[in-house]
Amino acid sequence: MNDWFTIDKIDNATYIISEYRHWEETHSYLLIGENRSLLIDTGLGIRNISDVVTELTDKPVVAIATHIHWDHIGGHKYFPDFYAHAAELNWLKGEFPISIETVRKMVLEKCDIPKDFSIEKYELFQGVPSKVLRGGELISLGGRTVQVLHTPGHSPGHMCFWENSRKYLYTGDLIYKDTLFAYYPSTDPQAYLTSLKAVAKLEAERILPAHHTLEIYPEIVVRMKDALNDLNKSGKLCHGSGLFDYGDWSILL
Repeated sequence: MNDWFTIDKIDNATYIISEYRHWEETHSYLLIGENRSLLIDTGLGIRNISDVVTELTDKPVVAIATHIHWDHIGGHKYFPDFYAHAAELNWLKGEFPISIETVRKMVLEKCDIPKDFSIEKYELFQGVPSKVLRGGELISLGGRTVQVLHTPGHSPGHMCFWENSRKYLYTGDLIYKDTLFAYYPSTDPQAYLTSLKAVAKLEAERILPAHHTLEIYPEIVVRMKDALNDLNKSGKLCHGSGLFDYGDWSILL
């Protein structure tokens, strides 16, 4: 197995593919159905994630990113069949709001980089999705179904994915334990709160984040929602308010 990736098994048809050698500790999720598989996020693209995926499933794979940020679409080039949200299609056409120089710096930041990796060759993925999503769609894999939830806030087209039969909620960058980012011009703190209110209504039994610790439980969704609601009431849920620390997580506005 490639020493860049760490594999964890959630159940007999669901795997976590993690990149712990970069400080963001990015997680991708492979959901295997009877007819095809779904790869939620494709990681940083420092190593070829498809090498790992083909060892875990022989089913055709559809890739889907929680959002079109560099650390979630790095491996999209290996999966021509991929879905994206309508609100971020321009980012797949050369209009990503951060320069490639800045992205390359973030790739290298606090990273145990492989010796044969060339940062000069690292590029932002560009492409045309095989399907454009808007939220509410059901993705059938054969024997299991995943619902698309449009959850903007961290980015305009951010999506979470809900698997009702298993009560799994794949949260991307909306929910994880560390500093949540809502200060970029492309973020929307008010939409962040709206999205948290929506996912808090789900009866999730397992929260599956895109970064950092996997020891994260459903109660954090309500805590985050309530914290942002309090910030909103005090007029602080807006860009420029600063960093708010809640112990096991924080948010930068």
